[in-house]
Amino acid sequence: MEHTMVNDQVLQLVTFTLEKEEYAVNILNVQEINRINEITRVPNAPDYVEGVINLRGKVIPVINLRKKFGLYNKETDESSRVIIMDIMGVTYGLIVDSVSEVLRIPSDIVEPPPPMASSMTSMYIKGIAKLENRLIIFVDIDKLLGQLE
Repeated sequence: MEHTMVNDQVLQLVTFTLEKEEYAVNILNVQEINRINEITRVPNAPDYVEGVINLRGKVIPVINLRKKFGLYNKETDESSRVIIMDIMGVTYGLIVDSVSEVLRIPSDIVEPPPPMASSMTSMYIKGIAKLENRLIIFVDIDKLLGQLE
């Protein structure tokens, strides 16, 4: 693989927060960002699956990223959002604390994730983007949602 090509790429990311940390996903996977509406619980679903929503006639599973990442649960509030994502043709909703911004960053400022103890969460991290005054955790959404099957 030619590194010069990769290093010249610009990543477009949608950033969001969980707890006080900033995360990002590739904008190409994001369909829309919505306020949280009524979620219908599904019996016997894993604890991180909040339930399903009806989005323009389509039933979509909704995943609570706080629970998926092992963070303490908190009630949703005015800034909570559902990020509607398409992963390999399957649509999911991800509940996050808030959505921050759309960022355009050069791919060469994203470093591989640091080695961590065998944390389930670390396998969902594609890299860490180093900006001037902050770090953003780049989530590997394919791996994260691929684990749900």
